[in-house]
Amino acid sequence: MGYAGDKASVTLRLLISLGSALVIAWLILLALLVAAKPPGSLLQEALRVLPDTLRLLRRLATDRSLPRGLRVRLWLLFAYLACPVDLVPDFIPVLGYADDAIIVCAVLRSIVRRAGPEPVRRHWPGSEAGLAVLWRLAGLPGPAGS
Repeated sequence: MGYAGDKASVTLRLLISLGSALVIAWLILLALLVAAKPPGSLLQEALRVLPDTLRLLRRLATDRSLPRGLRVRLWLLFAYLACPVDLVPDFIPVLGYADDAIIVCAVLRSIVRRAGPEPVRRHWPGSEAGLAVLWRLAGLPGPAGS
């Protein structure tokens, strides 16, 4: 009887430790999202360019001139966006809906760092003003049109 009790105790401690580690990791990710959150007005602008941004991401994901790693990153982004479980639940004000926009911006920044700004400019389906909003939102260097 003592052995079964010890085994249950070890299992319980392991589950508590694992749960604690997951909560700590989630809190760290939440802090990173808060730190990366663009100002409120940019989030409103992001909603305006959302359809063009989604078309841009699809075009980039299917562009065979981009390195395979970037295209895989974009397909993983699509999987995250399609997943009903968010990193930050939608009922949390501002950040609940902003987490997707923040992650899209981070992926766009990584694409521009690796492939340069030209693929983004070439595949942008919207207006120059919309591209400028996207550029500011993603925190990309230099003006969008140059």
